[in-house]
Amino acid sequence: MNSVSSVSHYSPDHAGLQKALGVLKQRFGELFQDSNALREQHAHTTTYLPLQMPDAVIFAESTQDVQDAIRTCAEYKVPVIAFGTGTSLEGGVNAPYGGISIDVSRMDKVLKVNSEDLDCVVQAGCTREALNVYLRDTGLFFPIDPGANASLGGMAATRASGTNAVRYGTMKDNVVNVTAVMPNGEVIRTAGRAKKTSAGYDLTRLLVGSEGTLGIITELTLKLYGVPENISAGVCQFPSVDAACQTTIQAMQVGIPIARIELLDGLQVKMVNAYSHLDYAEEPTLFVEFHGSNAGVAEQIEFFTEIAAQNGGSGIQWAEKSEDRNRLWKARHNAYFAMLAYRPGASGIATDACVPISRLAECVAETQKDIAELDLIAPIIGHVGDGNFHCTPLIMMDDKDEVRRAEIMIKRLAERAIAMDGTCTGEHGVGQGKRKYMELEHGSGWAFMSAIKKAIDPDNIMNPGKVIAD
Repeated sequence: MNSVSSVSHYSPDHAGLQKALGVLKQRFGELFQDSNALREQHAHTTTYLPLQMPDAVIFAESTQDVQDAIRTCAEYKVPVIAFGTGTSLEGGVNAPYGGISIDVSRMDKVLKVNSEDLDCVVQAGCTREALNVYLRDTGLFFPIDPGANASLGGMAATRASGTNAVRYGTMKDNVVNVTAVMPNGEVIRTAGRAKKTSAGYDLTRLLVGSEGTLGIITELTLKLYGVPENISAGVCQFPSVDAACQTTIQAMQVGIPIARIELLDGLQVKMVNAYSHLDYAEEPTLFVEFHGSNAGVAEQIEFFTEIAAQNGGSGIQWAEKSEDRNRLWKARHNAYFAMLAYRPGASGIATDACVPISRLAECVAETQKDIAELDLIAPIIGHVGDGNFHCTPLIMMDDKDEVRRAEIMIKRLAERAIAMDGTCTGEHGVGQGKRKYMELEHGSGWAFMSAIKKAIDPDNIMNPGKVIAD
């Protein structure tokens, strides 16, 4: 787990790299940086994988900047890695072959809001929180919420989702168009703003989720939604994870339009209580939220409460005031930091899987058996409304046996999810860490992904060592 075995030993031509660095330094001036501190920062990866630094960082301020940088890198066959806010998992921003990190965080403008059409155009470095602050006087909002205040370009590149996905979908459902710079330096726009089209290949969906391996997204057109008349959030405890999962499954099957439904196992609740100064019972817990009209939300709450009670749910507490809801969801979003605080010195190896909702309870239960058998501290938390959950072993990385046991657990979870007709990652992305499971999950489809990559990026300069086979 302390190495990246799936990365080959290829490295770019040293003379070509030095020429590229010289050209880029002259072109970008102070926007070109190669200090060790900045290079290390741009290899930042919130996972167990080792840092692999780029040779330099360029702070792009426009699509033209990205285009110029990629053209130079293409000429000298130097790797290019996109960087937004550095919150990606699975080593997505690592530079296993060196090269140039193109930081788009300064490209953070909201370019246009089309209120009547319920969409907006943003630069790739704009974050989801910044967009919603900009929109707060319009009566509109952007719902995709992965927890971290990630850049919207990065969220598109990794096909992110989050707590609202059960109602509003994931990034693939909410990106209308992207402007991207391709490996040869050409700029493409994948679609217009029409709500549907049958004209040609769906290039938008090809780039959404490609993790920077096909091109770098510089602008996005995103769907927006009206702020609901009523929002109500609640917390409910259950006697077991299975009971909480069954409540979720039944609520989804009868068509309750839940906006968010999050599962925390008893250990995760204990950690959240300690970190956020709460006093919830340390039992499997659902955090749930409903959006709609006053009458609609009241009906949804009543129906959900009945289902929860039938499965042993108790102690349900509802919050309608925005400050109370924000406090509840802030505690949920701080879960990762609560984990780290629970075991000081440990690294949190965040992994996720997603299965058909009918298999969710079984998958979670089998994973909990693995955690107990392998003697790990590994809380479970998940966006269970769409069958997605996260498990985060807290590991002392200098304990080789503990690392080995965590590797076993992660491998079992990925293979179990795939065997259940699910996926090894519902939203974290493939990067380096999950690439070893791609052939198992996709079969010959993985070879076709590699063929697409080779056709678009024949010199393999775009985020090499990620997603597909080299």
